[in-house]
Amino acid sequence: MNSSSRGWLVVLAGLGINLTLGILYTWSVFAKELTETLNWTNTEATLPYTLAIGMFALLMWPAGRMQDRFGARIVATVGGALCGLGLVIASLSLTPTTVMLAFGILTGAGIGLAYAAATPAAIKWFPPAKKGLITGIVVTGFGGAPIYASPLATYMLNNYGIQQSFLILGLSFMVISVLLAQLLVPPPTPKNTGAGATTAFQGHQYSVSEMVKTSQFYYLWLIFACIAMSGLMVIGHAAKIMSLSGAQWGFILVAILAVANAGGRLASGALSDNLGRTKTMTYVFAPAALVLVLLNFIESPYMIASALIVIGFAYGASIALIPATTADYYGTKNLGTNYGVIFTGWGVGGVFGPMLAGYMVDSTGTYTVAYVVAAVLAAIATVLAAMLKAPAEEKGRKALA
Repeated sequence: MNSSSRGWLVVLAGLGINLTLGILYTWSVFAKELTETLNWTNTEATLPYTLAIGMFALLMWPAGRMQDRFGARIVATVGGALCGLGLVIASLSLTPTTVMLAFGILTGAGIGLAYAAATPAAIKWFPPAKKGLITGIVVTGFGGAPIYASPLATYMLNNYGIQQSFLILGLSFMVISVLLAQLLVPPPTPKNTGAGATTAFQGHQYSVSEMVKTSQFYYLWLIFACIAMSGLMVIGHAAKIMSLSGAQWGFILVAILAVANAGGRLASGALSDNLGRTKTMTYVFAPAALVLVLLNFIESPYMIASALIVIGFAYGASIALIPATTADYYGTKNLGTNYGVIFTGWGVGGVFGPMLAGYMVDSTGTYTVAYVVAAVLAAIATVLAAMLKAPAEEKGRKALA
């Protein structure tokens, strides 16, 4: 198999792994079953998901470092095994504490490990001109997972019950992700063969300690935190927003938002290879800020749904554009670690965005304040993206962008 074919095999393996990690997006289906069948409280049913999100974000940094040191294959293998194991253990005792520890900690940690390994492994096989496209393809799996994962979870629950569903899905995803992880191999080095020469990063390979001394790191972190919090404040409440507008098809919009999320990752990644990362960011973040403002003035369910789709697309775009920009600015040698640190910005947005929106709605009875706050956050991300420039090389060398 030639180098190009092997590189695309790594990309497809990363895509497949992220599709299995999409078990995270089935939790709303499980939560509904736990509250209705086992009489869990809403808080008890929400905690495993919230903890999994937190573990996912926290593990990205050490997982990225392990990926850079030990290789993507080993880290993704451990991650896939933990992801499935958490579900298997949860199936043994359906108590809030057991499920919270099993799904929240083990599955959440597994997702963080495997996700951290998939994208850097794929990027390293391709030249800089394709970073956006490759990143977009790999992360599309995670964003698009709800398209199949939610219907699959619903079918499993209806036919096998929650205990057997946890067990079957856990074992299945464990086997699939671990097998795919074996394909995450690094490209050949230029010193051994010319095959990897085109993938070489020509600028300075930044370590984490060097990266955090640049202003661009803080720009990227804030952009990620702002757009994640802005997007998830609304996306996480999409079904309820639609019900308040009088529409009874909010569940359909959730699936459409998954398509928009995945489409934003793929389209923006490919577009940024030609247009540039920061321009692409501003072109997708600015419309999101605008429609968030308009949400307070429109009443048509179809217009509201259209606005939510724009927001979902912009949120998805950030998941592809931030890692590609990290690779552009800081190199690929330590990409797993560097992106893991920047990804903590997403963690802040992912944990606090939906909670903040829920608190605002509980306090005011409407989404008016939540829309305004989300619009301001998206606007901040837009302005920061427009201001972002590549770090200049030491001793006056040419900028990396």
